[in-house]
Amino acid sequence: MAIAYLDTLSGIAGDMTLAALVDAGADRTYLQRQIDSLGMPNVLLEFSETHRGDFRALRLDVRFPAEHVHRRLKDIEAMIRGSGLTEREREMAIRMFRRLGAAEAKVHGKSIEEVHFHEVGAVDSIVDICGIAIAIASLDIERLFASPTPTGCGTVRIAHGVVSVPAPATAELLKGVPLRHSQIEAELTTPTGATVLATLVDGFGSLPDMQIERIGYGAGHKQLKEQANLLRVLIGSATLQESDEVVVLETNIDDITGEQLGFAIEQVWKAGALDVFTTAIGMKKNRPGVLLAVICRPELRTKMEDCMFQHTGSLGIRRQHCARRKLMRDIFKVATPMGEVRIKLAQLPNGDTRLAPEYEDCRALAVAHNITLEAAFQTARDAAEKQLAKLNNATADHSHDHSHDHSHDHSHDHSHDHSHDHSHDHSHDHSHDHSHDHSHDHSHDHSHDHSHDHSHDHSHDHSHDHSHDHSHDHSHDHHDHHHD
Repeated sequence: MAIAYLDTLSGIAGDMTLAALVDAGADRTYLQRQIDSLGMPNVLLEFSETHRGDFRALRLDVRFPAEHVHRRLKDIEAMIRGSGLTEREREMAIRMFRRLGAAEAKVHGKSIEEVHFHEVGAVDSIVDICGIAIAIASLDIERLFASPTPTGCGTVRIAHGVVSVPAPATAELLKGVPLRHSQIEAELTTPTGATVLATLVDGFGSLPDMQIERIGYGAGHKQLKEQANLLRVLIGSATLQESDEVVVLETNIDDITGEQLGFAIEQVWKAGALDVFTTAIGMKKNRPGVLLAVICRPELRTKMEDCMFQHTGSLGIRRQHCARRKLMRDIFKVATPMGEVRIKLAQLPNGDTRLAPEYEDCRALAVAHNITLEAAFQTARDAAEKQLAKLNNATADHSHDHSHDHSHDHSHDHSHDHSHDHSHDHSHDHSHDHSHDHSHDHSHDHSHDHSHDHSHDHSHDHSHDHSHDHSHDHSHDHHDHHHD
C-alpha cells in the first residue's frame, strides 16, 4: 500500500498537485489518454521543467481552444461517467466535484443542481481534478496526508468580482482543515487545491511514519519573492506503525437524562467520531455528572462540536490536538460454516500479527444459530487462522519457486546475454571494453556489462525526457500567467 504526503508550505493548487504527482512518476502518456477520453477536443497537457527560487520543479500548462461554456455538476458527472476512466478514478473525480459543488451552492445560496461552475468548470480545472484522480490511482496511492496549508492574504479577482483571500468557496472547503498563517499577499490555496485537501486527505500534520520512495515537485505559476512557490509530494510505503493527529473534545454534563445522553452519543458516532466514551465525575455543588469525550479527525472538529452542542445542552467544549500512534491494520473476510465474518488484522512492531473478529458479525451469527457469543468468536478465529496459514504457505511456495526459476533462467540466458552484450559493447566502446575484458575474468565481465548497459539505458531515457520537457518550458510560462 502506497501512502503520500503533501508538503503545502507554499499552499496548494490543482495544477501544482498534478505536476508534482507526474514529477513523482505518474505516467504522462496514460494521463493524456485518460483525459482525451473525457471528450473535450484538442486538450493538451504540457509539462515543462522550470525553477522556483533555486529549486527545479515540473510545471503544467493545459492547452485548449477558447470556449464560453458554463457547466453544471450534472454535465461534468456525465462527462466523467461516459469516459474511459477506471472505476476508482471516476469515483475520486466525482467525489471532488460534488464537494466543490456543495461549497459553491452554500456560498451562493443555491441548490447543488443549480450551481454553474465558473473557473472550476473550465477545461483546465476539469483536467486538474480528473488528472489528480488518475495520477493517484495510477500510482496506487491508498492514503493521503498533508501538512497544514497557508491560504495567503490580500484579495483576488474571480468571476464574481474582487474578494478577500481565501475566496468564499475556498474558505467553505477549508472548514475543519488545519491552516498555517502566512503574510504572503497571494492566493496560495485555490478552490481546486482546497477540494483536494477537503476530499482526499485522510489526516493532517507532520510527515507520517513512512519509507520514502519517490518525491515530486510541482511549480505554481507565480514566482514568490518570499519563498519557492512549490508543492512537494512524498510517496512511499507505510512502516509497521502509523501516526497521525486527532482532536479530543470534552464537555462536562450534569443536566440531561440518561436517555438524552445515550442519544447524543449515537449522533456523535453517526457524525464520524473515531471514539466516544464517558467518565463519571463529581461537579460543583456536589452534583454527580458525566464527562463526555469525543475523539475525531481534525477536519471533523467543527462538525463534532456542533453535534455535541446540539444534543447535550453544553455551553462549552474543551479541545486539544493529540499525536496518535497506530498499528498497521487491515480488514478481511473469512467464510465459516455459519456465514462470513470480518476480521481485523493488526501488525505488531516485532512483525507478529493479532486477529480480532468483528463483534457485530459474530453477534449476528450467535443470534442466527442460537450459540454463545464466545462460540461464534472462536469459530471466526479458527477460520481466520486457517486462511492466514494457507496464505503464508502459498507465499512461501511462491518464493521457493521464484528462487528456483531465477537460477534456472539466469544460467540459461547467461551465454545468450553475454554474447549479445559483448558484441554490442565491443563495437560501441571498443577501447574501454577491450582493456577491461583482458584485466578481469569472464564471469566478472558479464556482470559488469549488465550493469553498464542498464545505467546507460537509464541515463539515455532521462536525458531524452529532460530535453523534451525543457523544450516546452519557455514557450508556456508567460502564456498562462493569468491562470493563477
